[in-house]
Amino acid sequence: MKQITARQKEVLTFISDFSEENAYPPTVREIGEHFGISLRAVQDHVAALQRKGYLSLCQKRSRSMRVLIDGRKKESAPYINKVPLLGTVAAGKPLLCEENLDGYVTLTEPFIRPGKNYFALRVRGTSMIGAGILEGDLAIIEQSATAIDGQIVVAVIEDAITLKRYYKESTRVRLQPENPAFQAIYCQDVRIVGILSNIVRTY
Repeated sequence: MKQITARQKEVLTFISDFSEENAYPPTVREIGEHFGISLRAVQDHVAALQRKGYLSLCQKRSRSMRVLIDGRKKESAPYINKVPLLGTVAAGKPLLCEENLDGYVTLTEPFIRPGKNYFALRVRGTSMIGAGILEGDLAIIEQSATAIDGQIVVAVIEDAITLKRYYKESTRVRLQPENPAFQAIYCQDVRIVGILSNIVRTY
């Protein structure tokens, strides 16, 4: 497909918009009036768009222009998906099993992104207030079995889940709260199930 000039693109966009709004295409005169150019100039632009395959036109009929290729940029719809919201997690039950589900939360970008799996947890307690995570916040978690130092993770320890900052030490893992009133958790048997992606807060 041949490229069109900036002016030809403007003319094509006007024809497309006019046709959508009125359910019929503009005349050469209406295009000329819109751009403040001569009928000959409009005819030249229309002929070029025909040659390049963007327009069809019947010379013997009025309002016969038809857009074959819409050159307007279409706004892509944002990615939307339902994320499972976990309630009280029962001991011995897999984190995302049906018994733990407390419904779904509909989220869009940038809270979630295509190609990744997420779940949501309602934050309880104040152990992460230093990281700006408050009780009642909705933590959006990207599912992951691994983490790097400094990331805020959801970890499972003896069937209990916790949201803490992750650090790998030589012989153990340190799960660090962001509140000096709370002690760090040191453990060797810990399972990472996700990394904090976003926080959703309602007022």
